[in-house]
Amino acid sequence: MRYVIMILAATVLLAACQEPTAASVIHSDTAYTCSMHPQVMQDRPGKCPICGMELAPVKKTAGMMDGSVQLSDQQMQLGSIRLDTVGSSSFGDRTVLTGTVTADETGTSTASARLSGRIERLYVKTTGELVHKGEKLYDLYSEELNTAEQEYLLALERQETLHSNVVDLKQLAEAAKSKLSLWGLNEAQVADLVRMRKPQPVTSFYSPAGGVVTSVEAHEGDYVGAGTVVLRLSDLSTVWVQAQVYTSQLSEISKDAPVLVRLPDIPGRGWTGRISFMNPEVDQAARINEVRVALRNGDGVFKPGMAAEVTVMSGRHQSALTLPETAVIRSTMGNMVWVASGHNLFRPVMVETGVESEDRVEIRTGLKAGDIVVTEGAYLVNSEYSFKHGSDAMAGMNM
Repeated sequence: MRYVIMILAATVLLAACQEPTAASVIHSDTAYTCSMHPQVMQDRPGKCPICGMELAPVKKTAGMMDGSVQLSDQQMQLGSIRLDTVGSSSFGDRTVLTGTVTADETGTSTASARLSGRIERLYVKTTGELVHKGEKLYDLYSEELNTAEQEYLLALERQETLHSNVVDLKQLAEAAKSKLSLWGLNEAQVADLVRMRKPQPVTSFYSPAGGVVTSVEAHEGDYVGAGTVVLRLSDLSTVWVQAQVYTSQLSEISKDAPVLVRLPDIPGRGWTGRISFMNPEVDQAARINEVRVALRNGDGVFKPGMAAEVTVMSGRHQSALTLPETAVIRSTMGNMVWVASGHNLFRPVMVETGVESEDRVEIRTGLKAGDIVVTEGAYLVNSEYSFKHGSDAMAGMNM
């Protein structure tokens, strides 16, 4: 009897093992994702939390759960993905910076009204016009100025017709003339006033400096007060090139360092200069600083707003780990490269860059000699990661 019972128990256990269970639905090598939202990845069947579609089973790859991204052979070919091995090389100690041409702030000036009145005519009306020093800018009608001119003429008349030992009539006339000069009348205008012996209804005012008009602040018919800005001018005979420097590059750059400036819009030409200013403050959010190069612009080639490339040269040579600049993905969060960890499998690695020479970048930390890195198509790999994981590869990485 005991023998029969043991046989029955064994039969029941064997049948139980052969029956499918709920746990057997979950396969360790299978993940479930949404065809519309591939960033959704679960280890069991269900519905997409975004669109509600049934999740489809896919075979897990090595990069699905560890922050890597897997590409197919076709993607590698279509994306022209190229790899290179990190190694040491000797290169000139030159740092390439991106910059922008700006106006020399020390050469900016304003044409302001020195007394109240109404602008009857404006001779310069648009920005970008070139204005020479002494050029007529506007005509102003001012009762205050007319009164001052009449006072000056009356003082001259008294000086010529009266003689007094009590009052210095000549000093009074000179004081009235000085008042007109302070209000912007030049010697020729004062001489015309004396010759005509009659104030004019409107008075012309002239540019105190030469330059390009950067803004027109007043219009014909406007009533302006003393100190009101009519025009703003900028002398572009000298311009600044403001270049951005990452904090990791500051140790390689010094004031008065020689530089070569190139304009992408004007290939084949270069201008030499020196760093004239280094901003003492660092932008904490972007971790960048600014340096300035002043350049002569006699031929007017440099236009404010132009992009520029600034190569800072020291003349030294050094050996270091380097990569082509196309391998490095730059952002305000830092610098990143894609390192191969298997067949068509890549993982993101944060790196600290150093000096740059021509098309190569020094890698100070994050990589070692022998690492295989994506050198062409790095941004395509980055886009594939964002598509599959639904986030930026730099998000959450230690920097």
